[in-house]
Amino acid sequence: MDRRSFTRRVLSGSAVAATGAASLSLAAAPGASGAPSAVAAPGTAPAGGRVRHLRLYAEKLSDGRMGYGLERGAASVPGPLIELVEGDTLHIEFENTMDVPVSLHVHGVDYDIANDGTRLSRSHVEPGATRTYTWRTHLPGRRADGTWRPGSAGYWHYHDHVVGTDHGTVGIRKGLYGPLVVRRKGDILPEKQFTVVFNDMTINNRPGHASPDFRATVGERVEMIVITHGEYYHTFHLHGHRWADNRTGLLAGPDDVSRVIDNKITGPADSFGFQIIAGENAGAGAWMYHCHVQSHSDMGMAGLFLVAKPDGTIPGYDPHHASDARAERAPSEGKAGGHRGH
Repeated sequence: MDRRSFTRRVLSGSAVAATGAASLSLAAAPGASGAPSAVAAPGTAPAGGRVRHLRLYAEKLSDGRMGYGLERGAASVPGPLIELVEGDTLHIEFENTMDVPVSLHVHGVDYDIANDGTRLSRSHVEPGATRTYTWRTHLPGRRADGTWRPGSAGYWHYHDHVVGTDHGTVGIRKGLYGPLVVRRKGDILPEKQFTVVFNDMTINNRPGHASPDFRATVGERVEMIVITHGEYYHTFHLHGHRWADNRTGLLAGPDDVSRVIDNKITGPADSFGFQIIAGENAGAGAWMYHCHVQSHSDMGMAGLFLVAKPDGTIPGYDPHHASDARAERAPSEGKAGGHRGH
């Protein structure tokens, strides 16, 4: 993938986070030898070091939620996916269209106190106001004292830190959060990306009967970004697929000692991600993903990873039956033991 295409992808945001529709496949590109390859090598992240600019809005949604968006009237929950490469700097022109103060606080990257996104540092944004937040990233390297400094690459996230309380409790509860991915040069790029946020007892602030489903085709390289907010610890489990418990979710080679897992414990403000090949050694099907705390999954913290055959069919999957089953297991309002999104 050329740098221009990757840059457009980096700041494309919500369309990819919501649908995974944009492709990073290099299937049409020649192989390393210059001759066509039967199986194209995956795309990789280019070198970082660029200065990027993004406009972001905080908005109230018609259903009472709050969200971040790349355009006015286009806020979503989760907010838009933002991607950077180690060495990049991002300037975010942030506008608050709401009637309450709001902020943008980020995890995992570099910023000074004026960009902390808190009321304590006076880096929040009043109603109708605009300010610029600057995030910086760096490569790994050796410090002057000889110790090793890790780079910024990883699966991170951003969220409000002032709505409701000085910790943004109400803002987060209502949906003011989103994913951030920082790549390292050479990192393998996915073809589809999906964001899963366990927020109290909801997934992406949706009630149990409306938990999001994600769709891919057998053989596609899929990236899952998992974030947790709220009051509870959860586990993320994906049926039929496994990943490496490390920075990328991929094994670097036969000598990589990273543990291979299909279930991971995650607590408030945790974030992680991984890549899988849809249906690898499993085939097409309606594969469940869910919290493996039994009472949580019984309350509706579950959805489907729909892996289709090349012809688009999913063996044994009846969407009407799946919807009915969810409606039957979803608790009534007020019995979930936590906030339920609308």
